[in-house]
Amino acid sequence: MFCDVPISSAQSLTSRLKVLECHFTWDLNTNQSKLFRIRDKLEDIGTDEGNFWLGHIYNLRGFIQFKLGSSSEALKLFTKATKTFQHQKHSDEGPWLTVNYGNLAWLHHHLREDEKSQDYLSKVEALMKTKKVDLHPEVYAEKAWTLMKFDKEKKLQAAELFQKAVKMQPDMVEWQSSRMIGLLSSFKHSDEDPDADILEDLRVAREEDPENLYLAAVELKQRAKKGEQIKDEAQELSEKILLNPVSSYSGIKPLLRIYRQTEAFDKGIEVAEQALKNNPDSRYLKRCAALCYKWKIVFCRDGRPSQTSFDRAIGLLEDIISLYPQSSLTKKLDLAGVLAKSGRGLTKSDQIYNKLLQSTLDPADKQCVFNSYAKYLNFDRKEWDRSIQYHMKAAAIDNDSFPRKNSIKALQKIRDRGRSRMCREIREFLKKLEDDGTV
Repeated sequence: MFCDVPISSAQSLTSRLKVLECHFTWDLNTNQSKLFRIRDKLEDIGTDEGNFWLGHIYNLRGFIQFKLGSSSEALKLFTKATKTFQHQKHSDEGPWLTVNYGNLAWLHHHLREDEKSQDYLSKVEALMKTKKVDLHPEVYAEKAWTLMKFDKEKKLQAAELFQKAVKMQPDMVEWQSSRMIGLLSSFKHSDEDPDADILEDLRVAREEDPENLYLAAVELKQRAKKGEQIKDEAQELSEKILLNPVSSYSGIKPLLRIYRQTEAFDKGIEVAEQALKNNPDSRYLKRCAALCYKWKIVFCRDGRPSQTSFDRAIGLLEDIISLYPQSSLTKKLDLAGVLAKSGRGLTKSDQIYNKLLQSTLDPADKQCVFNSYAKYLNFDRKEWDRSIQYHMKAAAIDNDSFPRKNSIKALQKIRDRGRSRMCREIREFLKKLEDDGTV
């Protein structure tokens, strides 16, 4: 039902909506490909009632459904968020509903249901009147948690917002734990190590939130990185994680990365397969298992993996691609890479790459494909000049990412060795990137 609202009233409503703190005002604009990836990651967290972040998950999922064009799904999810917050906080009203009511006010405005929009706006304004600070810590925390799901720059902003929330409400250990998880994830593809202050904050967060197995795995990974012997602790942690409900928040992914980091590839596969045996229908655990097999195939230095490992990796990857139809680009690239090394020839790998190269992709995804194809041309097809050309294509896309840095590093190595007939072209290309200030 549309409301007949005078233009001046509608303008007044819009201006009031613009100052709200909610997903619609947090500059979360991104391409469709990334929206699908975030949506699938949120679904993989699960809906276990004990999840502290469940209301926030529904809020962000609702916003993403709106951005993907489904207002009806968005409304269902925003409503679930309301009920979840009320259930978890044992109260019908409170500052934890500020963001959720803001989302509902915006959604009804977009649906041209301005009477309902005004209703939720009034609820937000009533909550805001009770505040004694610029923003309630609950709002800082939800904004921080949301920004964590986006790019590295937003993760650093999220850490600052979490810090503000924690200072205002120090007893919320979940906020500090999430701050550390987000902050350390920003170092995942970085050559830099976290400084001593961050590691000290991590130690304190672990002491204050001892039951958080995800945080435990993150801390153990940092200690392994420094050369500490953590084999027994990793085994103990894996046993605890395997008893927990399936969720990307269970801690299994950072645990498996420890086994990758310490080159205990078979142990990682063993843990992933056990988790999958306990929950055979979990697409997330299939994803984890496929990752372990890929690591063994790509990084293991103890001879060629068995054909059984190749077959299992290929089967899992094909399954995952069908289970994540709108966010499986990296898995398609993984499949092409594993097939190329499996002894089955390069025909299928060529087909996968050709299809991706001919498809319409956003710049970040195109960069990812170019970088992967460059490595395939180099290591599997031995077409070194074409490999260089595709590394250049990846590096030429002005998007700060791991694939771009990886391609630039590859070009620099080739330039420094001085053996390629394309060295002059590489030097000129890298010089141009430096002059443009994009490297």
